[in-house]
Amino acid sequence: MAIEFTKYHGLGNDFILIDNRSTSLPVLTPEQAVELCDRHFGIGADGVIFALPGENGTDYTMRIFNSDGSEPEMCGNGIRCLAGFIADLEGESRNKDLYHIHTLAGVMAPQILPNGQVKVDMGLPKLLAGEIPTSLALAEEKVINQPLEVAGKSWDVTCVSMGNPHCITFVEDVAAIPLEAIGPQFEHHPVFPQRTNTEFIQVVRPDYLKMRVWERGAGITLACGTGACAALVAAVLTGRSDRTATVELPGGPLQIEWSQIDQRLYMTGPAQKVFTGSL
Repeated sequence: MAIEFTKYHGLGNDFILIDNRSTSLPVLTPEQAVELCDRHFGIGADGVIFALPGENGTDYTMRIFNSDGSEPEMCGNGIRCLAGFIADLEGESRNKDLYHIHTLAGVMAPQILPNGQVKVDMGLPKLLAGEIPTSLALAEEKVINQPLEVAGKSWDVTCVSMGNPHCITFVEDVAAIPLEAIGPQFEHHPVFPQRTNTEFIQVVRPDYLKMRVWERGAGITLACGTGACAALVAAVLTGRSDRTATVELPGGPLQIEWSQIDQRLYMTGPAQKVFTGSL
């Protein structure tokens, strides 16, 4: 049976999107997703995203398998791509710009703006060590500027969960970081029982951050939406940035706001269709 798919990317963080509305379970296995994500022998992507029927009153459910077959709780660039994909699926029948999407990290609310960008209410950041999770501090304590030994060097790290774990460290020059060598050592460090995404941040101005990321389960990617949100939180917590900033990723910029009013994170960025096909 042929399976239709659409390839999307959010700032170069690319995904295979599949219409999975006819069943509540993904139509592909994690192993099949790994094959499809292979950039030489498959379609090529950082992950496969399934648009499933909504749960508990939501419009849709999002499931995602990473390029290594693991399943993350959430993906910021991925949910923007999903919103664009859903709008395409609904076509002429589309009667809304704001969707409520059930994810393993809770309900997310992407909104398609008139200019085609997608703004996502990413929810509240989680700051306690037990929520992230990490053993860098007691479960009920925050992890802010804690030293962590990686690759023979001590790094000051701040940890944030956006429904998935993030370890953020601030550096003088993100371009100089040997990401391929040290990224896996952060991801698999024993202080992170569920592994971690790792963001290296260069503060250019209080409203402008440069970021490179090693994503849990995907490795080096051109952008990470949840990571950009976590990075802004860490920058605010350590007194380095404003509550609204542009986060420049290798694939392009995201606008991130940590609202003073409701304490929620809002991410705005593109979602672009690349091509369609069938398996």
